Parts: sequence; C-alpha cells; structure tokens
Amino acid sequence: MRIRAQASGDKTTVRILMAHEMETGQRKDAAGKTIPAWFIQEVTASLNGKTVLTADWGPAVSKNPFMQFTLKGAKAGDKIAVTWKDNRGETRTDEATVS
Repeated sequence: MRIRAQASGDKTTVRILMAHEMETGQRKDAAGKTIPAWFIQEVTASLNGKTVLTADWGPAVSKNPFMQFTLKGAKAGDKIAVTWKDNRGETRTDEATVS
C-alpha cells in the first residue's frame, strides 16, 4: 500500500493506492470455472491512533483501488495509518507521516 499525506494550511490530503485483486466472484477462468470473490470489505484510516475514516466496500471496487480524502487538524510529522480487511479475513496496515 502506498500512502501520501500532504498538509496545506489547515487541511491534509491523504492519497492511498492499495494493491489487491478485488475479484467480484462473477468472472470465469479459462476453464469456465467461476473465480471466487475476493475483495476489500473495510478500510479504516487513523491519525495518531484516532480513527478518522471508516469505509465499507463491496465487490464493485476496481482492482488496486485508489482512495483520497481530506482531513482537518493534521500537521507535519503526524502519523496516518490505513488498514484494510478483505472477505478472506486478511488484513494489511501501513503508515505514513504527514509532510
């Protein structure tokens, strides 16, 4: 996961690129068998340990999704952590420092 957080004035823009297959469960492979669904269900972002965003996703989100949001109150040096959890129970958390 690649995270960039840039402060400008009183607002901080956070950009996140997640590497995930995001299979819908509706595609078929070359043999004609359905590829099982595998997608991110929940995304959480926190600023210095305090949750600032929670999103529930479904199978309609594209492969390797990009997400951007703006928040107030962050300053240079603060830590942004982003966690996703998929329908297989796998999770990933990455952090970035606000610049």
